Amino acid sequence: MSCALVPFAHFQDLELARDFLSPHRRQGSAAAGKESGKSTSWEDGGWGAWDEAELQEPEEEESNSKNQRNYWLQDCVLSLSPTNDLMVIANEQKAVFLVPKWKHSDKGKEEMQYAVGWSGSLNVEEGECVSSVLCIPLASQKRSSTGRPDWTCIVVGFTSGYVRFYTESGVLLLAQLLNEDPVLQLKCRTYEIPRHPGVTEQNEELSILYPAAIVTIDGFSLFQSLRACRNQVARAAASGHENVQPPPLAYKKWGLQDVDTIVDHASIGIMTLCPFDQMKTASNIGGYNAAIKNSPPAMSQYVTVGANPFTGFFFALEGSSQPLLSHVALAVASKLTSALFNAASGWLGWKSKHEEEPVQKQKPKVEPATPLAVRFGLPDSRRHGERICLSPCNTLAAVTDEFGRVILLDVTRGLAVRMWKGYRDAEVGWIQTVEDLQERETEKMDSSPFGNAQGPSRVAQFLVIYAPRRGILEVWSTQQGPRVGAFNVGKYCRLLYPGYKIMGLNNVTSQGWQPQTYQICLVDPVSGSVKTVHVPFHLSLSDKKSERAKDMHLVKKLNALLKTKTSDPELIEAEAKELILDIKYPATKKQALESILTSERMPLSSLTNITQTLMDNLKKQELECVDEGLLQFCANKLKLLHLYELVSKLNSQSMQKETSPSDNDLAKLLRLEEKDFHRLETLLENYKKENTQSTTQLTDEKDDMLSVKIFLEYLEYEKDVITIKDMEDGEYVALGNFFFWKCLCGESSTEEICHALESAGFSPQTLLSLFLQSLLLNLWLSKEKDILDKPDSVSCLHTMLSLLSKMKVAIDESWDTQSVSPWWQQMRSACVQSESSAAALLSAHVGHAVTAQVIDSVTERKFSQIIVGSDTESWEALSLDTEYWKLLLKQLEDCLILQTLLHSKVTKRTKRVSSLQTEPLGRLSVKKLLEAGKGGIADTVAKWVFRQGFSPIILNVAQYKNTTDSTEESVEMHNNLFLEEPEAATGLERILELLQVAYQQFPCSLEVDVLHAHCSWECIVQWNKDPEEACFLNRSIDHLRCIINAHIQHGIALMMWNTFIVKRLSSATYLMDKVGKAPKDRLCRRDVGMSDTAMTAFLGCCSELLQTLLEADVSSDEMPAPVLDTEDAWVSVEGPVSIVELALEQKRIHYPLVEHQFVLCTVLYAIMRLSLKGVKPLSLFDSKGRNAFFKDLTSIQLLPSGDMDPNVLSIRQQFLLKVVSAAVQTLCSSQKDREVSEEDYFPFEKGKNWPTLAADLAQYLQISEDLVRRHYVCELYSYGMDHLGEEAFLQVADKEVLASQLLMLAGQRLAFALLHGQIKDGMELLSRLPPTLSTWLKAMDPQEIQNVEVPVATTARLVSKVIEHLPENHGQYSLALNLIEAVEAIPA
Repeated sequence: MSCALVPFAHFQDLELARDFLSPHRRQGSAAAGKESGKSTSWEDGGWGAWDEAELQEPEEEESNSKNQRNYWLQDCVLSLSPTNDLMVIANEQKAVFLVPKWKHSDKGKEEMQYAVGWSGSLNVEEGECVSSVLCIPLASQKRSSTGRPDWTCIVVGFTSGYVRFYTESGVLLLAQLLNEDPVLQLKCRTYEIPRHPGVTEQNEELSILYPAAIVTIDGFSLFQSLRACRNQVARAAASGHENVQPPPLAYKKWGLQDVDTIVDHASIGIMTLCPFDQMKTASNIGGYNAAIKNSPPAMSQYVTVGANPFTGFFFALEGSSQPLLSHVALAVASKLTSALFNAASGWLGWKSKHEEEPVQKQKPKVEPATPLAVRFGLPDSRRHGERICLSPCNTLAAVTDEFGRVILLDVTRGLAVRMWKGYRDAEVGWIQTVEDLQERETEKMDSSPFGNAQGPSRVAQFLVIYAPRRGILEVWSTQQGPRVGAFNVGKYCRLLYPGYKIMGLNNVTSQGWQPQTYQICLVDPVSGSVKTVHVPFHLSLSDKKSERAKDMHLVKKLNALLKTKTSDPELIEAEAKELILDIKYPATKKQALESILTSERMPLSSLTNITQTLMDNLKKQELECVDEGLLQFCANKLKLLHLYELVSKLNSQSMQKETSPSDNDLAKLLRLEEKDFHRLETLLENYKKENTQSTTQLTDEKDDMLSVKIFLEYLEYEKDVITIKDMEDGEYVALGNFFFWKCLCGESSTEEICHALESAGFSPQTLLSLFLQSLLLNLWLSKEKDILDKPDSVSCLHTMLSLLSKMKVAIDESWDTQSVSPWWQQMRSACVQSESSAAALLSAHVGHAVTAQVIDSVTERKFSQIIVGSDTESWEALSLDTEYWKLLLKQLEDCLILQTLLHSKVTKRTKRVSSLQTEPLGRLSVKKLLEAGKGGIADTVAKWVFRQGFSPIILNVAQYKNTTDSTEESVEMHNNLFLEEPEAATGLERILELLQVAYQQFPCSLEVDVLHAHCSWECIVQWNKDPEEACFLNRSIDHLRCIINAHIQHGIALMMWNTFIVKRLSSATYLMDKVGKAPKDRLCRRDVGMSDTAMTAFLGCCSELLQTLLEADVSSDEMPAPVLDTEDAWVSVEGPVSIVELALEQKRIHYPLVEHQFVLCTVLYAIMRLSLKGVKPLSLFDSKGRNAFFKDLTSIQLLPSGDMDPNVLSIRQQFLLKVVSAAVQTLCSSQKDREVSEEDYFPFEKGKNWPTLAADLAQYLQISEDLVRRHYVCELYSYGMDHLGEEAFLQVADKEVLASQLLMLAGQRLAFALLHGQIKDGMELLSRLPPTLSTWLKAMDPQEIQNVEVPVATTARLVSKVIEHLPENHGQYSLALNLIEAVEAIPA
């Protein structure tokens, strides 16, 4: 309970504001100067002994080696709203408005951060700068939020004399030129309820200080004007009109006389003379017979600081009546009658820039000031004041000067009552603390520090001084009190003290909702934090006679003692006893005892002795003087300490272990058949094996030990009953581990532990709940690994549950077997929520066995008389609890099998694995599966399949392979198809076995089509998170193809298209149509969100998806829709609708529309895959075709029909020929240099035949297929791949035209051979040829073919093929004959 400096906000990016306000500081030195290594002495005795010479700081402190960037805040003007909703930092013409936002810090905690809400320049006139800023929150006028802040107005004073008012978003509300001199200071006073009936009620006002004048604006008038301006601005913005007339503003203007220099001021408010002062003044002026008015005059008091005088006191008479003052005031008072309220003039409207210029050139009229002479002051010709800060109660003021002094003024008497030395450039503020009446605790003794605890709260004032030269923040008790707090804060901070709260409140609205306002704060630019000072009220009582202060001193001493490192606990115990007995106040004694009990260094014996000593001391006192609460607190803690000691003793005793039970014994104990018990063992062994591989647990040898501190935090003792506090699961486990782990291990007696707990104060109900829900089951379920390693722990749990079930409160005697026992239902609920599947299954088996045992005994008791002598051995007593146990056992067994499968994984992953595949799968519980919906089980397995990278084929193999031999054979056969890489086959047989078990356990939920549907959806969801991973989309299409039922396949494909594909495909289409070619990587990333390579694979997958959708639509007519079913144990599932159910609800597609979209996808894929240029994909379609793209595939759209425009047909033909040419070129280059990576990235390329695909496209695009095939054959021969050309030749229908085209190609080959030196004596051979042939060969251009270096024998075979298909009456037949003769004449 000492003075504290508490951070309450941080800056999100303060450097951004610094760079904007002070650009010249960006290039400052990066390294800050090191702080002085001398430690600061905090001893109070040394402060007053310093003389002026010792306090002069050397100028070397601000040397160039210091980081000048940290000083930027000293040059700025700062203001923070008292409601903490806005901060303004201004420098010269610029300003930054910072607003608070709740965000998570780097440590994960939620904190308030100031972020830039608005920034810009505020100057209107040339050369003017910001000189002062205020942030004034205005109260709301709504009934629902009366007294709360509505919005914050920013008041800015400029060196030009203007005062402008802004909203939080930087909108100018109004501006006023009240004086042509620079504005020195803005200060505000808001309404506060008077603390005493005799105190004058102060009005709200805004005071503006100029070098020789002071202007006060009435708060009520300002509040109404600002509200009206804000409403007019909102209406003007809505209507579009900018010419808004501001409302009038009432103000007073005083010309301060008889003062050389004024730098700061304080408006004290209205004051009235007491009757004695009134009579004294009247007698001094009028003598004995002077007349005295009934009501004393009211005056407004102003205090200024500056030079000659150092502080000046001014008094302005309120109203028109003349005050009875001294002769100095009489000369001034005669001029006061003219200081009436004036309507403000010279407003600046909301004009645009070209409209503002003529207004600014002609300055508005400035009203003259009413002279006001100084009444008196503190004359000190050498002293120059710097700042003045008025206290909250308006009675004291702190003044700083150039000599490094802080002077405390009594503004009522005009006296300096205290002075502090050594505070150069100091900043000051005030904190007012109200006493909490609950802290006034009496000891019902005559020597009580306080009298009556009733009465009004007292108020204490503390002066806060920040000395930037020394980097110290101090808190002093006023008027003559000591220093109560000091903090090292750095040398670059700013201390902000507004001195006002919310404007617009009155004596009615201020009594309602109390706003959360701060009094003072410290802005630290180095750490980027905003801190406030908390000062408890009792520090104002810190004198030698204060018992409370003495007690707090003893508490501090005790805390220091507990932190000391010593090897003698007895010494610490003795000193702690002495200190706690010396404390007087009961509340402080309780605080001290709590500190001792939470100490981790105190042993248990010392804690018990100290608590017992304090309790004995309290019992020795008189009953009237003893605090009953403290006595009961000691007794409760003492009982808990004894309980801890007893349990620790029982845990330390070693009990002889019995022999571990055999399998037959455990089977009988759990009431299981031998076959069922071995099945349970197998399931647990599989789970243990897989769980050990996937997770590693660190065990602590001393995990059964719990410290006394933690033990006392977990338990509390009230009304003679021990209860457990609300804790997290981990804390329940720790406490249960302390109580029961030794019992579960068979190393401690369960009966003794139960007896110890019951004797300590646990009621049977609490003990039962403590055992079952809070501690025992939490411990059992959290210690899964240890339990599986210790089979005998099952028998121990059976023993404990049997013992508990025999308690009277466990099972009511009137319990009916057809009703549900709350006790067992509580245990089942814990098993349902547990994520430890194996431990939950074992505990459920034990619970089922104990329940059956209890039911048998109850049934035997009830029906013993009826069935005497009958054969009852084959009977089995049935109950509702038993059925619930059987259902839970089936659910837990299913969950265990599923969890075992999720833990299994391949051991080798050689290829790069995406980060999405490394995300851990959450652990399962029955509750999670029940809340996951009907598709929850398949969705969980799909997530596992995705992370393992399995091929869809492995799911089919596991589904249909029954024997081990065939499974191993299939593994060897399809090893390369199962996984992303063949090397990852290790452990595949094991995974296939687990999959087969899961299929058998979930015949409905993991039906092959359902599982493929979920896997397909999971893969495309993960691809959508990272579109660069095209393999995810490929695998999603693979799973989709594996779905047998066409109805499910149709629905899943349509949902994939609508959810993930169509938007990206639309972006890719418009991008490619815009650039007219395959776009670059940068454009693809910008418009589509993926690289060019990923977009190529994406387009290929789109065409495959649409093709699958078309096939599914046709096949769905030939098969019925599937009937979805659920396993009996999971009928009660609730949650979201499964993917398969949504798929079956999808509408049928419009086949021609999907076919139309498929053509576009194939075109886009061809452009990207073959890097075609000069192709705009949308130009291949007419307006109807373009409008039909990317529409709902189930809707009926207007599609192209009839004859197509010849221009469009020409473009289509050119495109198809480009596709064939590029495909042949790619084929030729791939034969020379095969790129494996491309085949991996484009899996559809393995079966893709682009020329055939182009021929198929020609049918859709109304182009002759034979034309495309002829071009394909010509291209193959052009590239010299004659063997492929001969195969493709057979598919051409019009072979005569093709033969004519190939004749030209053969001529080009022969021309190159004869004319370009491929054949020796080529020219001589050319001369021997017939003239017609020779002329024709010379006209050939060999550059038109791609591969000219073809053997002559190959060309001869080509010419022979041409002659074979050319009719004899063809015009080129004779030329072909001559050509074949010429080729045969050429030597090979």
